[in-house]
Amino acid sequence: MKRALLVIDVQNEYFTGALPVSYPEGSLPNILAAMDAAVANGIPVVAVRHASRRPDSATFRQGSPGWELHPEVARRPHDLLLEKNLPGSFTDTNLEAWLRERGIDTLVISGYMTQMCCDTTSREAFHRGFAVEFLADATGTLAFANSAGAVTAEELHRAVLVTQQLMFATVMTTGEWIGSLL
Repeated sequence: MKRALLVIDVQNEYFTGALPVSYPEGSLPNILAAMDAAVANGIPVVAVRHASRRPDSATFRQGSPGWELHPEVARRPHDLLLEKNLPGSFTDTNLEAWLRERGIDTLVISGYMTQMCCDTTSREAFHRGFAVEFLADATGTLAFANSAGAVTAEELHRAVLVTQQLMFATVMTTGEWIGSLL
């Protein structure tokens, strides 16, 4: 097994912008712990940054403060900074080629949002034949309401984790993942 840690969209938009992540509590410290453990164990780290395709977008507008990586993520080492415009980290990017060139067969999912970019990237990885480890407490989301209904952040997060565990990934805590590296 050769792993890479994906740190998906840990950008200011989720802290000081329009989409403050609220669940689970402590997701950022867990993401940082996973990054530190990956570096300490020689596991490549891929920082993923989302950018809206619309120059007038209210969120994730390239060059805006919300688009920037969270300062704690930005200051940590990473092997690749991947720019994406859609929820999946594989879609219209060089991620798959980069992973294959390095013989990586297992992806570790961390970041935001659980039900959007993390879920989509995990499914894309599974469809491409990668094994996936999904960090339950190093991913996160917020509550949503729209014309289809409303869901709490906890319900949404849990539903994605249960679905991921059904087929696409091994769901584990950051502590369990770090323990598996020893």
